[in-house]
Amino acid sequence: MSSIAVPALVPPRRAWLTDLPVLLVAVVRGSSYLAAKGITTTQTVVAVLVLRFAVVLPVLAVAGRRKLRALSAAQWRGAGLLGLVLSGIFLVETYGVVHTSATNAGLIISLTMIFTPLAEAAVTRVRPPRAFLAAAGLSVAGVALLTQGGGFTAPSAGDLLMLVAALARTVHVLLMARIKSVQGADSLSPTTVQLGSAVAVFAVLAAVPGTGEAPWTVAAGFGVREWGGLLFLSVFCTLFAFFVQMWSVRRTSPSRVSLLLGTEPLWAAAVGIAIGGERLGVLGMVGGVLVMVGTGWGRRAVTPAAP
Repeated sequence: MSSIAVPALVPPRRAWLTDLPVLLVAVVRGSSYLAAKGITTTQTVVAVLVLRFAVVLPVLAVAGRRKLRALSAAQWRGAGLLGLVLSGIFLVETYGVVHTSATNAGLIISLTMIFTPLAEAAVTRVRPPRAFLAAAGLSVAGVALLTQGGGFTAPSAGDLLMLVAALARTVHVLLMARIKSVQGADSLSPTTVQLGSAVAVFAVLAAVPGTGEAPWTVAAGFGVREWGGLLFLSVFCTLFAFFVQMWSVRRTSPSRVSLLLGTEPLWAAAVGIAIGGERLGVLGMVGGVLVMVGTGWGRRAVTPAAP
């Protein structure tokens, strides 16, 4: 996609009309960790994932049905492979959210912005800028402090799972950049295939004994609060977020969109503390600040300045 910025003749007010929906996506994604935590237990992770994506998949399939039919066999295979990786990301991420705080989850997952350039540098054998390496060290130090709470202890299982999820997101990004067949397709249809593949994985897992409650059993037991949380995750954190990203990158620069979406961990922390009643402690607060400063600094060190 082109990185051409919004033309200088466009009034600042017009630019902010594009920025505000993107910022709203960052807010709802930051809120998604607390929302997922509120409706999910260890026994319902797979069922909730089935329900979450089964709600939006038909909408995406109908919206992109013509381009779905135009996909080649290679594009279906490439998107399907990405969908398998995506299913792993959501599984690890959701189990992680269940076992840690929403604040920790949002901040730790933001390390993807550090891991991805490091992995890209390893693959291309191009040393990243020194400023980026310093930012990466700052972010890692921040995560170490973030997971301590009141004193130095071993990170929780949820913290470690979120770290694995950040690494898995990095793999997903690298694969998207290297599977040529997917690059040649539009944005909507490969995403629909990915989500369809992920739902298929979740449905198979749900049928395996010992993986938790069945989706229909969980759905039947949901009250108004749980259905509200599920629809928030499905409609706003998935469907709305996807379409806003597609809409925004055609009207502004990818760098600007990336910087706005990079505020997601800030909103995750704000929502977790203000609404979820979570507490970080002094070490955690220092760690959270270091993560946000480090990821923001790192993004700017490897990305051209946003307009």
